[in-house]
Formats: sequence, structure tokens, C-alpha cells
Amino acid sequence: MSKKEESAERLEGSNPSVMTSVNEASNPSWFTPLRLLIIFCVIHLINYMDRGAMASNGVNGHRTICTPDGTCTPGSGIQGQFNLSNFEDGVLSSAFMVGLLLACPIFASLAKRANPFRLIGVGLSVWTVAVVGCGFSVNFWSIAVCRMIVGVGEASFISLAAPFIDDNAPVEKKAGWLGIFYMCIPTGYAIGYLYGGFVGQHFGWRYAFWGEAILMVSFAVLGFIIKPLKLKGFAPPETTNAPIPVDATASSVKDDLQAKVGVSPKDFQEAENSSNSVLSEVLRFLKDMKALLVNMVFVVNVLGYVAYNFVMGAYSYWGPKAGYSIYQMKNADMIFGGITVVGGIVGSLAGGYILDCLNNTISNAFKLLSTAILIGAAFFFGSFCFKSMYGFLVLFSIGEVLAFSIQGPVNFICLHCVTPNLRPLSMAISTVSIHIFGDVPSAPLVGILQDHINNWRTTSLILTGFLVPAAIIWFIGVFLHSEDKSNEDCEKQVVPNRPTAGSALEAEKVQQTNKASAEA
Repeated sequence: MSKKEESAERLEGSNPSVMTSVNEASNPSWFTPLRLLIIFCVIHLINYMDRGAMASNGVNGHRTICTPDGTCTPGSGIQGQFNLSNFEDGVLSSAFMVGLLLACPIFASLAKRANPFRLIGVGLSVWTVAVVGCGFSVNFWSIAVCRMIVGVGEASFISLAAPFIDDNAPVEKKAGWLGIFYMCIPTGYAIGYLYGGFVGQHFGWRYAFWGEAILMVSFAVLGFIIKPLKLKGFAPPETTNAPIPVDATASSVKDDLQAKVGVSPKDFQEAENSSNSVLSEVLRFLKDMKALLVNMVFVVNVLGYVAYNFVMGAYSYWGPKAGYSIYQMKNADMIFGGITVVGGIVGSLAGGYILDCLNNTISNAFKLLSTAILIGAAFFFGSFCFKSMYGFLVLFSIGEVLAFSIQGPVNFICLHCVTPNLRPLSMAISTVSIHIFGDVPSAPLVGILQDHINNWRTTSLILTGFLVPAAIIWFIGVFLHSEDKSNEDCEKQVVPNRPTAGSALEAEKVQQTNKASAEA
């Protein structure tokens, strides 16, 4: 045996965690932190490109339109081919959201039992297959089901990507890296509009989905074949295949039964696995949920995020229509799309960078959130008071930059106000909450308000007022006792149903002592 092997053996016997560190150092992951950020940003872009393509005229299309004189314009895209009503067309968007919201908590919980990086690979594979299915759909129900499964596939990435980025980002750039990641949302939407319009018009809407699948499949494969970076708070990849140690009592019972009855170790393993019931999983999930709901920093952060998303969701849906009505914008879609892309990129990058410069703490993040949204609300309010379209565009653009600047800080709080093993669930519940209570109900509620008022300027001013509660809620967060828990569980990695290595060594010592006593 070489000196290197003897040294490694001594390390393993004295401290298994040290041996794990040595193995990781000698066999590092292909992923570096920067590569991880770049690849996750590309995946995020493709996810939101799909959403933008789904809403584009080239893919979504329109129904056959007939004038009173009998002249008909043939339909196009999904709506034209399947002759969908506006309601059915809207259901396709809701189907995606249903799959996303149902699967987010599930993937977050599974991260405690399965390798989180591999779960991302599973989710991206499901996403890819479902997108291919969208291209092969034959009627409304087939594409609705496929869209729901697309949401399921995206859920794993939404829940787990941000914790990986936060883990591997330099300490002084954590908020900035999160800002870069979330900048991909408006950028992906804009690329999707252009991509869907071009491919849909030149090749047909089905090819738009197949093209997305081709772009994503390589990243799905990476999730399975490349050694992942370790996610703080969860078992490293090597431990998932490690032999399961047992305590001394269980070991002696097994030895006796194997000698007298002939029961194999495999039978014992199957018996142990069968004890993991669905009830235990539910109880574990409820315990984690309780830990989140009693965390006032998390609750206040999400409540402010819900109020914020209520307004921004309605802006994205009704903004072009309001702009056309108030200012007679001929290209309202392009104008609002351009403002959103530029504001999203500049704001997301600026918000993360400023928080890092201020010292990225939870308290400073709350200060930045409340200040940016309060000032942004003032610019939004002032923009809708302008009679000039150009004055409106200038003030509204500044408001968009300020509004999007919260993306890095708000997700920084979600990741740092909880222990590492709760971060996937924190991101999942945050995502579910801001959609269920934010942008999903805001569009129809604003539509009802407009039906009663019949004045888009007044409706827009009332909607903008809901940003003030968001600023107030986040301002309350400044005075909460905020403790950064991101490093709290570093030494206690989650390895479900596996006793610690220390207990295994103790068991071995007890067995050796018993054996020596028996021989004596």
C-alpha cells in the first residue's frame, strides 16, 4: 500500500468528513461557480422564452374572423387551428401555472430525499418531453395537459436553481448574481415574442415548440452526467450511494437472525424502506411549513412580494391596452415590451449591485425594497397623471427600473432568512404565494374595476396605489430581528434515513469490544 493510500485510510478512519473533502478536492465538479451561473441563466432564458413564444402572435395566433359582409380572414396559430375561444386560450396559460404551483412544493420536499441537482435534471427532462408534446398536440385538451406538464417540469428549476447560485456566488456578490439570474425573466419574455413570431410565421407554430426542446435537451442531459456542485444543507452526491450504517443493537440482532433463521441483509433493508410511509413525508413537510410560517422575516418578505406582484402582473397584462386607450399608442405592445425589457435588465442588475455595495444583509435588503418601491410608485403615479405620451413614457420607464430592482434583494431575503435545508421550500412557497395571491387574481380584478369605472387612467392610478402597501410591509421588515441563517446547517447535511458516520464508528467499536469480550 502506498503512503498516499495509507494517509487516506488514516484520514477516513479518524474523520470521514475530512476524507469526503479530500475526495471532492481530487475529483472536482466540472461546474465552476461562473459556469453554473451562466448555464442556469441560459436555462432560465429558455423557460421564459417558452412563455413569451406561447403568447406571441406567431404561436398563439387568432381565430377565423368574419366581417358582416361575409369576408373571412383565416385563423392562425394555436387558436386558429383548434378554433379556441378567448376563454379556452386563457386556460392554456392557467394550465401551465397550475402545474408549476402544484409541483414547486413537491420538488422542494423531494430535495431532502434525492440529489437536488439530479432533480433539476429530471425536471428539465419532463419540460423537454412536454414541450415536444405541445408541438404534437391534436386538440385543446392535449395541448392543455402538455402545458400543465411543462409547468411541472419547470418547478424543479424554479425551486432549486436560486439556492445553488447563492451557495456558489462570491460572498460580496451574492445579491448581484441573483440579480443577473432574475434579469433573465424579462429578457426571456422578449426573446420569446421575437422567436415565436418569426418561427410561427415562417415554419408554423409547432416548430417553435420543437425548437425549444432542442435548445433544452442538452441541459437536461447535463443534469445527469456531470458531477454537481454540492448544495449547502443537503447530502453531497457521494453520500447518496454510501452504505447505510446501523447501530450496535440492530447489528447484533441482524447477526443472530442471519445465523439462526437465514434472513438476508436485503430483507432487512426492504423492511427499513417500507417503514418510510407517506404519512412521515407529510409530517416532515408540515414541520418545514411551520418553520417557514413562524419565521416573521420570511412572512413579511412574501407579503410585500405578493402586493408588488399584484400590481406588476396587472401592468404586464393590461398595460398595452391602457396605454392605447389613454395615449392612443399605435404600437403599444412593442412600446411596453421594450420598456419592460430595458427596465428589467437595468433594474435587476442595479438592485443586486447596490445591495452588495451597501453590504448584503437582510436589514439592508428590506431598506432597499421599501425605498425603491415607494419611489417607483411615485413615478408610476406621476406617469399616469401626464397628458403627454412622452412624459408618461419617461416617468413610467424610471418606475419600471425601480420596480425591477427588487428582484435580487427580495430573493436574497428568501434564501438567507431560513436555514439551508429550507431554502428550496422557501423559494417554492414564495413562488406559489406571489402567483396565487398576486398576478393570477389581479388581471381579472382590474378588468372588473375597469368595467365599472370605464376610465383606464383612473383604473391605473388605483392599481398603482397597491404598491404603497408593499413598501410599507417591507419597511416593517427593517425593524424585525433578522438573522442570516444561510450558514447555520453547514455541519449538519441532510441525509434522510441514514445514521451519522459518527454513530457508525461507535457501533463498530461496540462490536469489536463485544467480540473481544466473547473471545476472552
